[in-house]
Amino acid sequence: MKRPAKRTAAQGRHGRKKKTTSKTATGKTAARPAASNRRAAKTKASPKTTAPLTVAAYLAAVPGPARSVLNQIREAIRSVVPPEATEIISYKIPAFKHKKVLVWYAAFSGHCSLFPTAAVIEEFKDELKGFSTSKGTVHFPLDKPMPVDLIQKMVKERLGRSG
Repeated sequence: MKRPAKRTAAQGRHGRKKKTTSKTATGKTAARPAASNRRAAKTKASPKTTAPLTVAAYLAAVPGPARSVLNQIREAIRSVVPPEATEIISYKIPAFKHKKVLVWYAAFSGHCSLFPTAAVIEEFKDELKGFSTSKGTVHFPLDKPMPVDLIQKMVKERLGRSG
């Protein structure tokens, strides 16, 4: 036996959209959009921030101290990826791609991050004890020396896993 499809709040008993009405200034009845559409109409769209289209544009927008740290991370990555690897913007942040995206990196207010994937972070968890990590990212504080060797080892590991 076939189950009836679930209905949304804007649908009536027979699965059709409900028409709601309201009185206009002249006293005539006018159709209104269903409640879900009225809510959407009331919500103002927030202005979208434009994402950088190139790595150079991303770096130009990063404040000075973070930019120098981010460039150190970038150079560490570049030193171990194949020469044919390209730099792209992915998820609105810079990334290195070779066949597929290998690693992402980004600047934030108090740190720069490397996104080498969760598996790589798990592999290096003992060496990353002094750094803040989450499932897929490592945070490098702006006021500490950059662990270039560790970054290179993680990128090499990611390169080996990417096939």
